[in-house]
Amino acid sequence: MRGSTLSFRLRWLFLVLVAGQVIFSGCSPQNTLKGVFKKQSPYEKYQSSLKDAKLDQTALGQQWLTAGQQALRQPVTVSLPFKETGYFPADKPLAAGYQFTVKKGQKVAVRVQTQGKEVPQVFLNLFEADPENPAQPRQVAYADTTAQSLEYEIDEELPHLLRLQPELLRSGQYTVTIETMPILAFPVKGKDSRAVQSFWGQDRDAGARRHEGIDIFAPRNTPVVAAVEGVVSRVNTTPIGGKVVWLSDTKRQQSLYYAHLDSQLVQPGQRVSIGDTLGLLGNTGNAITTAPHLHFGIYQFGRGAVDPYPYVHQDRTKPADLKVDEKKLGDWARVAKAKVALRSAPASSAQALLTLPQHAPLQVLAGSATWYRVMLPDGQQGYIAASMVEALDRPLQAVKLRREAPLLDASTELAATQKNLPPDTTVRVLAKQEAFWLVKDTEGTTGWIPVEAAR
Repeated sequence: MRGSTLSFRLRWLFLVLVAGQVIFSGCSPQNTLKGVFKKQSPYEKYQSSLKDAKLDQTALGQQWLTAGQQALRQPVTVSLPFKETGYFPADKPLAAGYQFTVKKGQKVAVRVQTQGKEVPQVFLNLFEADPENPAQPRQVAYADTTAQSLEYEIDEELPHLLRLQPELLRSGQYTVTIETMPILAFPVKGKDSRAVQSFWGQDRDAGARRHEGIDIFAPRNTPVVAAVEGVVSRVNTTPIGGKVVWLSDTKRQQSLYYAHLDSQLVQPGQRVSIGDTLGLLGNTGNAITTAPHLHFGIYQFGRGAVDPYPYVHQDRTKPADLKVDEKKLGDWARVAKAKVALRSAPASSAQALLTLPQHAPLQVLAGSATWYRVMLPDGQQGYIAASMVEALDRPLQAVKLRREAPLLDASTELAATQKNLPPDTTVRVLAKQEAFWLVKDTEGTTGWIPVEAAR
């Protein structure tokens, strides 16, 4: 029971107006001048085209703008890696918002795949929360119109918001995948973060100092490689570090420190690329009594040492595969059992937002692993276990109307009337909430009726 398709004529007219406005505004001197001072994202360009064509004053245009704002105000909180498959209907503008936190030293990678008869253009925008102004997150990255993916290196460990929104009047299914990855290559050839055996902050010299790095263990003379493109700034020998190499990463305003080398194979001022050999692993300096390993550190300009582990750690966890019925995506459904929790995230440990009664109506927006992301008739979203959701193919009961009743297109007294049903009309009840029931009449039209009309 996905949303009814709008008339071809209306859709054609709306799309022509938007496309024409984009072309016209893109060629105007005013917009050319604006572009000199501020580069707009595809979302912002599309939003401007709606306003320039005064389509933002239409009901559909206003719904589209509101959906984008609501996705940022009320995102769902997810843990990474995360994968979700959902459906965007053509007749009801929707947007998806996801909130997550990524460690400094990592980058977030987002991919979106779409499918459908008329695959929509999907706008992908990433925002960083502003602690001083939570209502106005700062846009930090976006995908261009030719690629449905983006990568962004995290500057601060603040909540980040991802908004996913299709263009108007296009329906389609989408799958969004959000993962993290290190911003640096691993500094020991043939190894990964599983070879780290000593971590940041551990005591050294009986507690006199703290470990300002990580120790990566490997056989002696294993190549130690450049984790980033940069310039070798120093090659020397010290009592603690033994044979060391310093590599300057000017892009990120930091220096990488390689210590306890058995031999150094570069010179100061030498430019290197990722993977170039800097030296061979050993145990020189104060590591002479330990097994061969690389002490790897990161020192940020003006800030000092930071934990290098997130910068080189690759999370090998894969997002869970979808294990729900995709046929329900975009459809209205109902709660299968009594006292079912609507949760803030797709996990049984997530906060319970509400307790839903049996047969309560909900619209299935997306699926993640064994959970559905749903929207209640009042617009609230959350996650519910897929096993607690049932389709509307079997009516709950058939009732005769006691009086004439409007068949509404939403469960509110302000909703539009699709038709008026005369007294004694038999309707099949599909789902129930306190004041309105979702029903289907004898002609197959689905809508909402006031409860008192059926009692």
